[in-house]
Amino acid sequence: MPGPVKTEAVVLRSMRYGEADRILHLYTPARGRVGAIAKGVRRARSRFGGRLEPFFRIQAELHEGRGELLTVTGAQTVDAHPRLRADARAIDAAARACDAVGRLFETGEPHPGVFNLLCRQLWLLDEQAGGGREGPAARRAGALSFRLKLMLAAGLAPQLGACASCGEVEHLVGFSGAAGGVVCAACEAGAFPLGAEAHTFMAQALGQPLSEAPQAGEQALSQAERAIATTLEHHAHVRLMPAFAGGAASRGGAEVAVAEFG
Repeated sequence: MPGPVKTEAVVLRSMRYGEADRILHLYTPARGRVGAIAKGVRRARSRFGGRLEPFFRIQAELHEGRGELLTVTGAQTVDAHPRLRADARAIDAAARACDAVGRLFETGEPHPGVFNLLCRQLWLLDEQAGGGREGPAARRAGALSFRLKLMLAAGLAPQLGACASCGEVEHLVGFSGAAGGVVCAACEAGAFPLGAEAHTFMAQALGQPLSEAPQAGEQALSQAERAIATTLEHHAHVRLMPAFAGGAASRGGAEVAVAEFG
């Protein structure tokens, strides 16, 4: 029913539109992902100030008309994540987290747990920003733990307790995206190797809070990321940008996401 809408939201993405407007992708607890237009937001004296930039958590006032886009009529800041916004690595990680949510949960179906998970991830990135305590492996492990929890919320969590093809609980040596989980030696045709460390990392990441993301070596994290990617491609038909900006191949997508920050 058209009319006013009040909701908390996280700004996933912001794109320039016309001379002074922006198109926003918002993620909300009760309406999932929604598109909205913020009119005049790029003018120097806009009443919105800087409250509609990516990664802001806001209390939004929207108007729903007959079109696909809602109109932003008001916004109050709940959390601006100021430390995150001053740290290039944290900005990149936040952009990748928001992109993953936007792609995996692109409809208006409510997922309050996903909203809370995203808010928690942004809060953790803000807490860690600028401190230099987290090395590349730890940051990658945190990003992969977040993606595994998103998969769980989407009903796409990989099968890790037994062979996804035959149910065997021993000799689990590979991972099959098509099967949706680990596979045993007898079913490993078409699978790729998954070591014990990667297997343990994925199981612990699914079971522990985001703030207690397990650690693992680079090889194990690479195997875990491949398992996540192949599962999503086979079962959700979604291809995400790499979870962590660790190389030239991954930087292009991140630069696009971070460019929308300004």
